[in-house]
Amino acid sequence: MTDVETDDVAEEPEAPDESEAAEVTEPPDPNAVVINVNGNDVAARKGETVIAAALRNDEYIPHFCYHPRMSPVGMCRQCMVEVEGPRGPMMVVSCMTPVADGQVVRTATDEVKRAQEGMLELLLANHPLDCPVCDKGGECPLQDQAFSHGPGESRYVEQKRHYEKPIPISDLVYLDRERCILCDRCTRFADEVAGDKLIHFISRGNNTQVMTFPDEPFVSYFSGNTVQICPVGALTARPYRFKARPWDLSQRESTCTTCSVGCRTVIQSSRDELLRYQGVDSDPVNWGWLCDRGRFNFEATNSDHRLGAPMIKTEAGLVETTWSGALDTAAGLINQALTDGGPESIALLGGARGSNEDAFAWAQLADAIGIRHRDAQLGDGLPAELLGLERATIDEAANAATIVLLGPDLKEELPVLYLRLRDAAEKGRSRIVEFSATESGLSPYAWKSIRHEPGTQLKAVASALADSEIAEQLASGDVVIVAGRANLADSADVTVAALQALLDEVPGAKVLPALRRGNIVGALSVGLAPADADHDGLATLQAAADGKIELLILLGADPLNDCPDADLARRAVAGARRIVAIDTFPS
Repeated sequence: MTDVETDDVAEEPEAPDESEAAEVTEPPDPNAVVINVNGNDVAARKGETVIAAALRNDEYIPHFCYHPRMSPVGMCRQCMVEVEGPRGPMMVVSCMTPVADGQVVRTATDEVKRAQEGMLELLLANHPLDCPVCDKGGECPLQDQAFSHGPGESRYVEQKRHYEKPIPISDLVYLDRERCILCDRCTRFADEVAGDKLIHFISRGNNTQVMTFPDEPFVSYFSGNTVQICPVGALTARPYRFKARPWDLSQRESTCTTCSVGCRTVIQSSRDELLRYQGVDSDPVNWGWLCDRGRFNFEATNSDHRLGAPMIKTEAGLVETTWSGALDTAAGLINQALTDGGPESIALLGGARGSNEDAFAWAQLADAIGIRHRDAQLGDGLPAELLGLERATIDEAANAATIVLLGPDLKEELPVLYLRLRDAAEKGRSRIVEFSATESGLSPYAWKSIRHEPGTQLKAVASALADSEIAEQLASGDVVIVAGRANLADSADVTVAALQALLDEVPGAKVLPALRRGNIVGALSVGLAPADADHDGLATLQAAADGKIELLILLGADPLNDCPDADLARRAVAGARRIVAIDTFPS
């Protein structure tokens, strides 16, 4: 027999770590590719262009016509790069070349530099050298790239071409055709983004130029965006012409309060004067676009009609006073109203034009005093309970499978939201089902546009839900309902009933409130929402008209202009015994 050594016992395998066992390896992304740019590996996505992948990874490629929010056209040829191909390196236009896995890209070879120098020399052959008097000077890509990538001198000694300049193509935008480099940015924006084909190329060859149609001004709601994206000074904005240089401007990022979209903006000023608003490319909101109303309304700050000091009404009429005097008077009016009628005799209307902090401070004051008559709306919105529903963001709406429009004409009321939803429909990401009494800006892009008589939204919704094609679409993916008041002559109850019918049919749908005022959602959320229907905006105005309100405080609200019931507003203003109005202009 062979002796067996009992000490040599086979070791048992170690039990796998629980964390390792729980870890699940994710499958590789089939759309992910890796390209090499100037010796650095760069992550990219299939279908993406070389320039987009490079710029996202801080590999700069000079360009003029390329814009990340518009389709590439390869007009300027400045973004030439060298790409390794089966037959060796070759120069390609990076804004028109898709990425491929393992692709090798070089952006600064001698050949590429010579091509870029040649393109800049050609662009400058007819471009006027008027940088010292051009509004784009100091923030001009052509100026910057002439220094960084240009030849340093030109071989052209011929006379440059000349055009009449500047041409006012609208009340806000001026065109200087001599400076235009035909990058196609303004024309693409008008066509692809705004859907207003009001500016385009005319003539051919050396005479090609950008122009509007004869006797038709550039009346787009979004014309100011063409000025911001123009890479040279060919398009300038009248309010900013010859006002300042970029290095003289102080700027702060902010939020546009013209409507409730909340576009990201940069506010620029010089010497204590507002001079320009610029859009900021915020992916969840406005993509860098602004409507002209939001871009140019800063001019109101310089109006002669703007209030420069607080005013108190005396026997001689409204007279200016000091801030301390105005605050003492306001405190006296509040105390007198509390003495005469108690907290129920004080009403607070408005607050949606200020910040959340403003609205919160007024709500805290109302709570401390016991004011129940309060509302940020004046009968022109929807009940505050709408905010308690599952809310969608603008980004979610613009990427939903189905968008149901149950509100106002977005192009008129919320223009940048219109741009986002139009893009979703045009790119095929979403289908729009529109309920409206008249044709709206989004009607041409709607998958289904359902007309109904004013006040019959519920009947129209019920009829649409019975349609098998629409029901199938609503069940195909995410649904976002854009809800607002389409017609102020209709009761809000009609819209609420139609919205509820949609939510009953599609329980998982989200709601995007389409309310008009700038910070209406913030004001209602932080405490300026009415406790019940007996104390909302219309009920408060009715109480004032009945003589039950001793003091009416208006926070940037003008009932005569804001309330749908003008007669009620007039009677309310006349019936309130005392009024404190906080506003920037006389109302």
